[in-house]
Amino acid sequence: MSRDLNSKFWNEELETMPREELEKRQLEDLKEIVKFAYENAPYYKRSFDEAGVKPEDIKTLKDIQKFPFIDKKTQRDTQGKGSFLGELCAVPEEDVVFISTSSGSTGVPTMSPFTKKDFDEFQDTESRWFWQIGMRPKDRYVHALNFSLYVGGPDVIGAQNLGALCIWGGTLPSERLLFVLKTYQPTIIWTSPSYAWQLGEKALKSGIDPKKDLNIKKIIVAGELGGSIDATRKAIEDLWGAEVYDFYGLSDIFGACAAMCEAKDGLHIAENHILVETVDIHTGEVLEPGQVGELVFTTLRKHARPLIRFRTGDIGWIDNTPCSCGRTHGRIHISGRKDDMFIVSAVNVFPSDIEAVIRDMSGITGEYLIRVFEKDYTCKYSVEIEKKSDNQKSDDEIAKETADALKARIGVKPYSVVVHPDGGLDTRSEHKSRRIIDERKLDYVI
Repeated sequence: MSRDLNSKFWNEELETMPREELEKRQLEDLKEIVKFAYENAPYYKRSFDEAGVKPEDIKTLKDIQKFPFIDKKTQRDTQGKGSFLGELCAVPEEDVVFISTSSGSTGVPTMSPFTKKDFDEFQDTESRWFWQIGMRPKDRYVHALNFSLYVGGPDVIGAQNLGALCIWGGTLPSERLLFVLKTYQPTIIWTSPSYAWQLGEKALKSGIDPKKDLNIKKIIVAGELGGSIDATRKAIEDLWGAEVYDFYGLSDIFGACAAMCEAKDGLHIAENHILVETVDIHTGEVLEPGQVGELVFTTLRKHARPLIRFRTGDIGWIDNTPCSCGRTHGRIHISGRKDDMFIVSAVNVFPSDIEAVIRDMSGITGEYLIRVFEKDYTCKYSVEIEKKSDNQKSDDEIAKETADALKARIGVKPYSVVVHPDGGLDTRSEHKSRRIIDERKLDYVI
């Protein structure tokens, strides 16, 4: 189909649909997918029966609250049982054309299967996000994400379907990727926020000025929280002279499920595919839009493995108010992972809050490492940072400034701040960076 290149919408009817109409469509899809899951996935048949609920109980969107939650443990416990794809799968294996797996960073890797229709709709959503951030057929795009079983790998097809010239970069070594960026002069790249920062630093150290010698106009980041942290996003933008847009995805559903628009006020989530709830992390009580809690997703159109009330482990909130860009789909705001949050002196601390402070300070590189540990039977944290080579202040001065800034932003000072020379921290990675080490031995309940 012909497409107006000047339109900022990939699918204007869908993206600007009045919420009443959007929610009507969600309800129709919800009724269908809950019925399909009950009739075809052994786990849902058993769990719904045990909970005393049935598909016919869905009469409004809020009726989903009657149904039981699932989580990563559910996926691991049911994987491989009854069939290769497990008891959550609702289609025969011959209908599955693609599987990805989770990283396994919080347990055994879990598979995410797709039917042909699932996969095609997944890629149409990726095209929508690419178009939303301004990608057009004239762009050259480098997809610098892992292709090895990672659900974000195939997202490049969404860019191809849009018409962009695509370079399947994958996990190239930095030197090779910089060669690609300098030789082919692509305009858009997608990678993790930490690697975007590190790649820019490596470019400068190798004599390449990202602003002058390269042609990157837009950087997509995902996989870590940095793209939604104002200080981190601005630092990357200043380094590259490019616009940075954050994307959010789950291996459990598909590549990018949500993406920033030009307003950069949260990430629009594909509500035609996902019903969003926010629940209290302790009680599971459903919260009102705008309240912070654990995000719970129900897939509305994915048939290979429907997810009914999946507790994501991500802490955040959803904003359903109108966005200045004109899109009506809600925007999610992510604060951090439930697994990463720790409590110091009754204050909930997220690594993203610490990152926001570190990336906003001058005289340090922006690299950091958090250590969480026990001291006198209470939880403490320390922060390790790097001092820029041209910073004339003493380590003690830098440590005090950092501790004071963290106290002002978070409410609790770190037990200590350790200052390393530039390059002294082993946190740089070409993908996700490991920035928190939990040394506690006691059981802490969030």
